[in-house]
Amino acid sequence: MFDRDLSRRDALKLAVATGGATALSACLSEAEEPVPRGSPSAELPEGQHRWNDFLNTDDAGNHELPPHHVFLSLALDGDGPPTEDDRAAVESAMGTLDRAYQWSHAGLLSSLAYTPAYFGRFDADLAYPLPDPRRLSSFETPEFDTQDALLHLASDRPDALLEAEQALLGEREEMNGLEVETSLSAVFSVTLRRTGFIGAGMPAERQGEVKGIPSGGPVPEESPLFMGFKAGFRGNQATESAVNIQEGPFAGGTTKHLATIRQRLDDWYGEQDFEERVMEMFSPLHAERGLVEGVGNDLGDFSGVDEEVVETIREQARNFGRVGHAQKAARANRDADGEPLLLRRHVESTDDGEASLHFPSLQRNIESFEAVREAMNGADLTDIPTIRQRVNNGILEYIFVTRRGNYLVPPRSLRALPTPTGT
Repeated sequence: MFDRDLSRRDALKLAVATGGATALSACLSEAEEPVPRGSPSAELPEGQHRWNDFLNTDDAGNHELPPHHVFLSLALDGDGPPTEDDRAAVESAMGTLDRAYQWSHAGLLSSLAYTPAYFGRFDADLAYPLPDPRRLSSFETPEFDTQDALLHLASDRPDALLEAEQALLGEREEMNGLEVETSLSAVFSVTLRRTGFIGAGMPAERQGEVKGIPSGGPVPEESPLFMGFKAGFRGNQATESAVNIQEGPFAGGTTKHLATIRQRLDDWYGEQDFEERVMEMFSPLHAERGLVEGVGNDLGDFSGVDEEVVETIREQARNFGRVGHAQKAARANRDADGEPLLLRRHVESTDDGEASLHFPSLQRNIESFEAVREAMNGADLTDIPTIRQRVNNGILEYIFVTRRGNYLVPPRSLRALPTPTGT
């Protein structure tokens, strides 16, 4: 599967996207350092989403996600609620994962989340609101994640990521030298495997291999994302405490929305110049004032979408004939104290040979995500003649939602097949 002439970087890049035992073998053969061992589950953060203290940061203090990601959609075998034996099997597998890999970039970060469909297996009502996924715009036709669970794995190390995946699926007997007594495959079947990546240079080196990116290599080498700008500015992200569920049996957990978004960037790069891309990604004022250089590293830890940018959005639409993605979304992404509501951890993907985006968003309530998406749709701005539903309206012209799913991310102590009441 792997050509001997492939460079080390190319081999690792292909391995994560491909998966399987052959891919793992290629990664292990290229590994130069051992993967650090982890800790007992009780010594790790109770919130599975508590990654920030263990993430690297850039020069501006923005958290940087690990470059390699795998999302496994899992279906619980059989009908009805899980048994205590099922629960013990999942806890055993996840406990081994915690002990095998350090909770860090160099090891492995993870979360195991559950859908409304999973909680529908029980007679009792779920003790926290978790609506079914739905269409969030008039122009999208997504499939919905209705499997039982979602396992998200992330690491700097492709070898650790693939080894953990193989062991959890019962295809390998060890994780980082620890015996796996029980695998998730004793309880779950994989219904969908998605992969992602993020980091400067990674989109550029993949741009010639996928549909959705025009020829000529337009994605800047320093960009961490296909659209040519950085994201995830710390000042525009909710804190992990802000997305915590505050009370009840799932206190300390959070909710997750995961969207998969296909990108078609021929017009983004072919018809829009840099200034116009800045307008549609950030705001027209950003372009007029020259606030963004290159991929946006000059912005530091804040996107520059401030109160003025948001409050004058209609004036900008009339003056410049378009509005920005970030300025639209910001209208709904602040609480009464001005603090962000959503913690976004999105990554790029080349699944199925297409330029795409896996967009996990963490928030206290799914309704917060839905409100931000409604603001991002910009339907209230289409009375301005130049603004159409998907033209001159942020980046909507270039992205197409193909999947949506809603999840409860329980605290670590309840991650093994929780009941709706947390007992």
